[in-house]
Amino acid sequence: MLVCFWSPKGGSGTSVVTAASGLLVARAGPARIADLTGDQPAVLGLGAEPELGLHDWLRAGPQAPTDALNRVAIDVGRNLSLLAAGTPGLDGVLPEAGAALAVALDTDPRATVCDAGRLDHPALVALAEVADVNLVVVRGCYLALRRGVRHRALELASGAVLIDEHGRSLGARDVEDVLGVPVMATIEARSSTARAVDAGVLPTRMPESLARPLRHMLVRVGCIKSKRAA
Repeated sequence: MLVCFWSPKGGSGTSVVTAASGLLVARAGPARIADLTGDQPAVLGLGAEPELGLHDWLRAGPQAPTDALNRVAIDVGRNLSLLAAGTPGLDGVLPEAGAALAVALDTDPRATVCDAGRLDHPALVALAEVADVNLVVVRGCYLALRRGVRHRALELASGAVLIDEHGRSLGARDVEDVLGVPVMATIEARSSTARAVDAGVLPTRMPESLARPLRHMLVRVGCIKSKRAA
């Protein structure tokens, strides 16, 4: 299964949501995080950023071997591996390469959650088109929603993840009305999450205010089983 997280505006929290989701999925079985932005090593508290990764695979073209993905994967621990971004740059990458990567990720028996950033390249949009689930991450921000409505990939979105900031006038219902997709998780923007990321301890000390709504959402999209179903 391939779940793609993206946002129409940078700084919306997509990388943290992706990392936390990957960690939660890994609690139920082997999982992977596909990093197309380059932020996951820092969010997960890893000591170094790999030189080779998904951007390198994409630049090799649609015929790049699938087993090469396993060679660049990093063991994060706790049933989780990371496919890092590698050397940045998608110049000249064809949309077909993005679709091929999505197929390779989706056909693997491990569930994969993908940090696709702003979906600002045709190859990334092609990847999102193949993904089983697309979730747009937004804050209750007029500018973010304005960009979201105009984003060419909005029609792919299965739902939204709302980062709820204190003092914002726009809530879940407003996001649903504007974007036309259901809000599947509302996450309070708390300092405890920021501190966990800054200290590099998100994998071991994920705040429940972040884990709880994401866990419910992942059950809804079928990425993990509910305790009742299990």
